[in-house]
Amino acid sequence: MKRAKPSTRIGRGKVEELKQLTLETCAETVIFDDPLTPAQRRNLEATLDLKIIDRSQLILDIFARRAQTRAGKLQVELAQLVYLLPRLTRQWTHLSRIRGGVGMRGPGETQLESDRRQVRDKIATLKKRLANVDRTRQLNRQEREAVPFPTVALVGYTNAGKSSLMNRLTGSDLYVADQLFATLDSTVRSLMLPEKTEAMLVDTVGFVAKLPHELIEAFKGTLEQAIDSDLIMHVVDSAHEELDGRIDAVNAVLDELGAHRQDALIVYNKMDLPGAKPAPPGCVAVSAHTGEGTDDLLRAIEERLSRHDEKVAVTLNLEDGRTRAWLYENGRVLEESEDDDGLRIVAMMNGRAAGRLRRMLGE
Repeated sequence: MKRAKPSTRIGRGKVEELKQLTLETCAETVIFDDPLTPAQRRNLEATLDLKIIDRSQLILDIFARRAQTRAGKLQVELAQLVYLLPRLTRQWTHLSRIRGGVGMRGPGETQLESDRRQVRDKIATLKKRLANVDRTRQLNRQEREAVPFPTVALVGYTNAGKSSLMNRLTGSDLYVADQLFATLDSTVRSLMLPEKTEAMLVDTVGFVAKLPHELIEAFKGTLEQAIDSDLIMHVVDSAHEELDGRIDAVNAVLDELGAHRQDALIVYNKMDLPGAKPAPPGCVAVSAHTGEGTDDLLRAIEERLSRHDEKVAVTLNLEDGRTRAWLYENGRVLEESEDDDGLRIVAMMNGRAAGRLRRMLGE
């Protein structure tokens, strides 16, 4: 197996081939799929006289362009600075200074050291701001957990059609575009299932192969909804030629996040496109564009969620119509009868609703 060349990552012959190709195509930027060291990028730029970036830098740049909310912008900026810190070069070392003072460079501190210190300070500031955002997100999460509905998290490779599918299932109007990372911020919508039970559907940021670790760390607060969901719905582009590789890439990110995917429901989207692969047993084929297969998907979601349902039996006062109505609204009542102790109701409900019921009854 050939080793990467320390100075340019690729061999001298390949560098010459690349230079000729850039001249023929009038390229302005060269993108490497693998990470480059600062020295490799500097040497390549000097040889090719072009801007050189690697895959991680490209993904970070796309995220920066797509971020809309305050939280998204903070997360991307943090990831960019974490990526930049070890890659700062010594191009300003000739600007050494001796002056000191509070907030100034110390004796003999180089421009590089000063830059690194400023980047570290900025990273610390961003982490504090994100901590405040996470506290707000945690409060919102607690409010959602108080609602007795199970949570279904949409995950998948970027541009697999998660937002389109969410619009189709919930009647919402999320931004949809044929582009990478069109969605960076999680969105929650109510999902009505066939048996008139309700669930919360969460759309998350799209994944990608070789997703920079800096981004995974920065977006953990957003992605934690996938970790804590009752069901992970993994949406795949059934017409993509690298389908299996993209499934593996998403599973790798889920593993890094610690998300359990044993009960994940894999959804083969875009079945209306030419070349779409059939869904294997246990998976569901749909088209978010035409709506085909969505009824089967809703039934599959309900069936997966019902696997964790609990059977509860309570006895209420005959006058307690409020709790009785709540049971019918949030569970599937199997039996209702009156005896000397009051009104006995037996129902099936998800674990979240069962916990809420026990709190309501003071158990």
